[in-house]
Amino acid sequence: MENDHIYKAAGVIDDEGYAKYEKYHKENTNKLAELYHDVLQIIDAEPEREGLKDTPLRVAKAMQFMTHGYNLDPKKIMASATFHENYQQMVLVKDIELYSMCEHHMIPFFGKAHVAYIPNGKITGLSKIARVVDAFARRLQVQERLTMQIRDSIQEALNPLGVAVVIEAHHLCMMMRGIQKQNSVTTTSAFTGAFMRETKTREEFIHLIGVKLH
Repeated sequence: MENDHIYKAAGVIDDEGYAKYEKYHKENTNKLAELYHDVLQIIDAEPEREGLKDTPLRVAKAMQFMTHGYNLDPKKIMASATFHENYQQMVLVKDIELYSMCEHHMIPFFGKAHVAYIPNGKITGLSKIARVVDAFARRLQVQERLTMQIRDSIQEALNPLGVAVVIEAHHLCMMMRGIQKQNSVTTTSAFTGAFMRETKTREEFIHLIGVKLH
């Protein structure tokens, strides 16, 4: 219910002209803030100083925002803008900004997703593809699973002739801890239908995501 949440306007207008809002669950926010207060007392010698006074609450809200994909339903996102159209050439949305959190260390990874499909009588609004990427990315994730979830969601919603997904990402768990390699990029891919069976189709996709057309 609405009373169970704190609604905070983010003050941002998205590319479709809608105001964006961040939504926080009161009980969860308070619980998380208490836990992060305990964490600060363990790791910082001055947990009560001015700069950290409101940090537990800020982190509690930030964590809810960074994992708000759990509250999004990719099926509903796709269903909200699906249209019948007699088009059977590749539809590609590339360079979709992607931010997620590694479930192993709860440290961010970020990069871009390239998503293509070949319609089979149905198309979807282009922004919905980016929203599906966000719905799965804004969760505790591993890149391999994320790639397959995006692929499977589009395949299930549109039943196209094929789906292709490639994700390129930098993982802070490799960059700022552990092996500390700053320039490594992890690439994952997942295909269905024509992108698996037809080499030319797959090669066209790989070529298009690698070139600048604008």
